[in-house]
Amino acid sequence: MTDFLEPPRTPGGVALCGACRVAGSCRLGVTGERLDEEGVAVFELTCPRDQEGGPHVAHGGWTAAVLDDCLGHIPLLHRVLSVTAELSVSFVKPVPVERPLEVRARVERREGRRWYIAGELVLLPTRAVLARASGIWVTRDRGHFARHETWLAGQLGPGGEAVDAAAPDGGGRGR
Repeated sequence: MTDFLEPPRTPGGVALCGACRVAGSCRLGVTGERLDEEGVAVFELTCPRDQEGGPHVAHGGWTAAVLDDCLGHIPLLHRVLSVTAELSVSFVKPVPVERPLEVRARVERREGRRWYIAGELVLLPTRAVLARASGIWVTRDRGHFARHETWLAGQLGPGGEAVDAAAPDGGGRGR
């Protein structure tokens, strides 16, 4: 895309989302990202202790989030903004906290604005597979998030409160 806005990156090359920009590092524990010579994206990471679910293992939500983040960075590494449309995660083995991990991800195919991406999370140095993921990311232009803010503002009630769209009267107010 011609209007791509390069995100800020850490010294390890990790593109930072909005919340991570404030922190100055990836809150998920990703410390390095790069495209290898075959076009495979390689991410270095560890699961932070504060993401522990069971004893000494990552919460499943962390595993899903980090796979979403890493796979979604492939378009960014190609200077394309995209958002997740679908994500499927297979949890193979518990992910240990505070141990070296790697995500390897690749584009399976592209169809129009859709990127079909797959990858796996492995334990280093053995390369034991801990989780696999696949999904679809859809290309967006720089105005995507501004349009979302406009849409979201329209979801507020007359007094500025959030509206419960599932409520029969649109949020509990009388008709």
